[in-house]
Amino acid sequence: MTSGTGPPAPYGRDRELALLAGLLHAAGSDGGERVVCVAGGPGEGRSGLLARAARDFPGPAHLVGAPGRRVPWSGTRALLAALAPSGAAARRAGRLARGPGGVAAALAAVLPGRGPVLLCLDDLPLWDAHSRAALAAHWRAPDPRGAAARVRWLVAAAPGRPLPVPERAPLVRLERLARPAARALLAGPDGRRVGGAVAERLLDEAAGHPGVLAEAVRRLPPAVLAGTAPAPVRLVGDDTLAAVYGGLLGALPADGRRLLGVVARACGTPDGPYEPDGPCAADPPDGVREEAYRTEAGTALALARALRVPVEALDGLVAAGLLRRRGDELAFPDPFLRRAAGLLGAVREEGAKPGGHPAEPTGPAGCGPSLPSLPSLPDARHERHRADRLGPPPAVRARSGAARGRELLARGFAALAGGPVMDAHESFAQAAKALGERCPAEAADARFLAMEAAWAAGDVGACLAALDLAPAARGTERAFAEGLRAALTIRPDRARTPLARVVAGGAGREEPRLLLRAGAAALVLGDVAAAARLHGRALARARAERRASLLPRILEHLAYAELRAGRYSRAGHAAREGLRAARATGQPNSAAHQHAVLALVASVTGDGPAAAGHAERALAIGRPHGLAQAVTLAEWALARADSGAGLAERAAARLAPLVGPGPRGGHFALRMLAVPCFVEAAVASGQEAEARAATEEYARWAAYGLDRPAPAQLARCRALLAPRGEEARRWFGEALRCHEESGNDFERARTLFAYGVRLRRLRRPGEARGPLRDALVAFERAAAEGWARQARAELRATGAAGGRAPEPAALASLTPQQQRIARLVADGATNREVAARLSLSPRTVDHHLRGVYARLQLRSRVELSALVAEARG
Repeated sequence: MTSGTGPPAPYGRDRELALLAGLLHAAGSDGGERVVCVAGGPGEGRSGLLARAARDFPGPAHLVGAPGRRVPWSGTRALLAALAPSGAAARRAGRLARGPGGVAAALAAVLPGRGPVLLCLDDLPLWDAHSRAALAAHWRAPDPRGAAARVRWLVAAAPGRPLPVPERAPLVRLERLARPAARALLAGPDGRRVGGAVAERLLDEAAGHPGVLAEAVRRLPPAVLAGTAPAPVRLVGDDTLAAVYGGLLGALPADGRRLLGVVARACGTPDGPYEPDGPCAADPPDGVREEAYRTEAGTALALARALRVPVEALDGLVAAGLLRRRGDELAFPDPFLRRAAGLLGAVREEGAKPGGHPAEPTGPAGCGPSLPSLPSLPDARHERHRADRLGPPPAVRARSGAARGRELLARGFAALAGGPVMDAHESFAQAAKALGERCPAEAADARFLAMEAAWAAGDVGACLAALDLAPAARGTERAFAEGLRAALTIRPDRARTPLARVVAGGAGREEPRLLLRAGAAALVLGDVAAAARLHGRALARARAERRASLLPRILEHLAYAELRAGRYSRAGHAAREGLRAARATGQPNSAAHQHAVLALVASVTGDGPAAAGHAERALAIGRPHGLAQAVTLAEWALARADSGAGLAERAAARLAPLVGPGPRGGHFALRMLAVPCFVEAAVASGQEAEARAATEEYARWAAYGLDRPAPAQLARCRALLAPRGEEARRWFGEALRCHEESGNDFERARTLFAYGVRLRRLRRPGEARGPLRDALVAFERAAAEGWARQARAELRATGAAGGRAPEPAALASLTPQQQRIARLVADGATNREVAARLSLSPRTVDHHLRGVYARLQLRSRVELSALVAEARG
């Protein structure tokens, strides 16, 4: 078993261990899931339970935790290093994991022999995204064979960290210890010498939490534990909770951690079993505990806004189980978490220490980096605190509303350029209120900037709040707000007329910001031609007026309009220019969006390394800054690159969360646009049920008429899902007819390609050649080399000349495993002989061989032998 010193043996976990043993035993039989999940809070013995389960497993077992450095594929490397007999074998398996065979091929290379194997993955959500996506695709694959079929997976995570496992995977939740088990833990090696009275107090205060109990014993002096020295009022001190819960709170996003701290303080300090002067019941009923740790949601959110803490993270905290919402009330299911959140909430108190120095954050000893505490809030026991101390200092209140508004505008622009985008939204919203009727034009700009920031963050509610207009608003400003509000609330019939008025009014505008607004209205309406034209005019005006700081925003919108039109080369040109402008003017958030667009362009042109590089740069900025739009585009680009490389399962795994509804889904304006790509990848990987459900939702959205290519793409999705040849032919014909009206040549080429592939697989090669030739020409015109390469391969498979013949140097583009298989096949070996030679299954060899044919645009072993012979010279 691979582990370090490991956690202590779990006390009182016999029920959980027996349940895990039964689930893992059933994992290899019919009806049993290969993946079993464990969920436990900080200090509740999650890692110890995994270690004991690995030790008790009848076969080989390996326990692997989250790597210390989270970089692409670091988790997969750590897993394979634990399994492989040598570093060289681990590196070879890592290359296989990144290839078409995925995790299954890597396991086949490092797990020889027979019998079941248990792989325990601790803190899986803290692994890198590449490894998580590869594991998710492997777990979703039906009917594993070979080594993969023998593997049982036991994965664990703390609350607030969702696991990328199949929905049917059984889940074992760790409960608090019963009092006898907690007493046994206290009497164990960590208990030292604990006096009877002190032991009872510790058991009462720890309330069955093993981590809190063990940490409290470790931190209390021996004399206090023995009862020979006076004990503090609270044996479970703040430093104990900071040490136990610091990791969970530190892993939360900054806004979520700060909001959790605000809710903790809004709950007050109730009387109850966990306070120093309250009764000490061993395990109070849930109703009593929640009653003591609840507050009205409106009170907590009002307090958060007063402290300038973004409230958008509330839904995520509730979904993660860190807070519980019932009606208009918020409650902490875990009272220890409430105390720890109050300590580590990371909301900086405004003002300064005596002496004029700014207040600095301090943290409990031993809990890692110091985090600032929340400011004291008024409650029943702190009457000396005045409510007005929560507001701005007197010097700020004395300034005029216009001065405060312009200062907030400046802060908003700074955050919009290179900070958390919801901070920019809040600054712009406050600026609009401060400017009010004194400066109506500036207030209107602030409102629309707040809306733009919320749009980048993917927050529909914040967008709608920012569109609240002053009574004096009229003209195109009111039309834009009314139309956008109707579109955001999915009332397209009410959105078309006002937004069309804004687009028409943009024809006579010269101010770049007004042209930007008109172009945004055109994009919402799906009129990409008008959007590109208006943004092009805005770009020309900004250049003529030398407004360099505005160029990145305009080029960002222009690149997106070109993407929607399917003009990828133009989109790449605009994004590259926008990237240079963003770097020159210090706007990393805009640079993240340009990188995301360039990643999408590279995924179309077939440049996989460029797509991955641009996507990583976009995600490195977009994730911490909350740029949901850029993050969705980057993830979409990675999925399209996977699809172009023939990795349909991995592409579907990447796209599934992007097209799903809810807070964990993709950006609301991009979710439906990515559905056709998801359907194509899902159908290719055998996930027809998921593809069909997504298609039906896409059909409802396409009926709104806000995207011109949508009817054609919907027909293509239905054609891919059609069970019979004639039905598929009818839907493909409908898709091509609709493409003639939409004008998107690239999407039309994709439909022709899919149609040709379907005809070839129905053994109609003569009929397939026409659509495939037309698709090849369109792909070459669009510089979509990745798609053109696939079209040539399919065309050659029909018996026609699919363009230029492959060069011998193309063999270098194969993975090392593909190169070995290609050489053996070229020498005359059968699939079974290759499988025996390389210790693989014949099915795996066939899978790799099909990938070789597709990448090299070959049709047979004869052509492969000739190409290898030519390369050998």
